Amino acid sequence: MVNLAGNCYLKPKIFASISDLIAAESTRHGGLSQGAYAALNVGISTEDDPAIVAENRRIFFHSLGLQPEQVASSYQVHGDAVLKVEAPGRTDGYDALITQVPNVFLTVTIADCTPILIADPCTRAVAAIHAGWRGTAAEIVHKTLSRMQEEYGSNPADCYAYIGTCIDECSFEVNADVADHFAAEHKRWDETLQKYFVDLKVANRAQLLAAGVPVDQIEVSPYSTVLHNAHFYSYRKEMGVTGRMVNLIGFKAGTP
Repeated sequence: MVNLAGNCYLKPKIFASISDLIAAESTRHGGLSQGAYAALNVGISTEDDPAIVAENRRIFFHSLGLQPEQVASSYQVHGDAVLKVEAPGRTDGYDALITQVPNVFLTVTIADCTPILIADPCTRAVAAIHAGWRGTAAEIVHKTLSRMQEEYGSNPADCYAYIGTCIDECSFEVNADVADHFAAEHKRWDETLQKYFVDLKVANRAQLLAAGVPVDQIEVSPYSTVLHNAHFYSYRKEMGVTGRMVNLIGFKAGTP
């Protein structure tokens, strides 16, 4: 683990060898928001001051050498729809974005749900996925990789993936109505609490592996939005009044 104090973003190590790729996830450090949203809240749909959120987003993007105008995003609906992105901008209704266009940087926002970033250095295609429990149960990771194959000819064996910071198994306590959507190996029954605990990181990692992404080309964040709440926002721990992080990925224009 790295020292998170003061760092406004983390860069996944799994992508380090891929030239011209920018990939990062924000923390809650280094922004201007106050109170429950302190400090780097980049969530457009929160009740925070929109002007401050816009400045926080500018801080994050500029720290990566990017402009807000280069970013693509969607209002997420906890579904499994995948959008092929051709230009920067904001849309509605998609929880996974894919592109092969250089200088277009895909983003998803989270505050407990699982972010997954995928890069294919062979076709220079990327994906950003927002996988809550509904999206995970609907196999949004598998559907995104299938769409990348269809649109760009991506081979999962060539892809690298990062499963980002989210709520960990020990904090994701659910009832049977949620747990029933998951395989036995992705949930745990606690007899004392009479509750299930679901592991979204493991479930999404299993989808990457089943699709053909090699195990040594997958990185899983060691952090938890709940256990490391001083550094990341958690919708559950903070009872809905909190900020959001953003996960970003894209290729700069350059020589393949």
